[in-house]
Amino acid sequence: MNKQVIEFGGEAVGVVVPDAGRLKFVAVKYHVWDLDSRHFRSADEARTAVRQLMVSQGVRRPVSQSADTLPAYAAA
Repeated sequence: MNKQVIEFGGEAVGVVVPDAGRLKFVAVKYHVWDLDSRHFRSADEARTAVRQLMVSQGVRRPVSQSADTLPAYAAA
């Protein structure tokens, strides 16, 4: 099995990679850092854990910032 991207609300939040006969979650977003390095039996189990964690944090939509909340940078 190859790595699989785990998404929440259509946005990638981590990947699962084979490790010792299970799937190891590698977080790519801060909001799911608590799951980093945790092992799961399946990608679906990892998705469920992500969903439960995000709901417990009160997040019900993608974790990326919208355009109106991104910091503005002056042109050089």
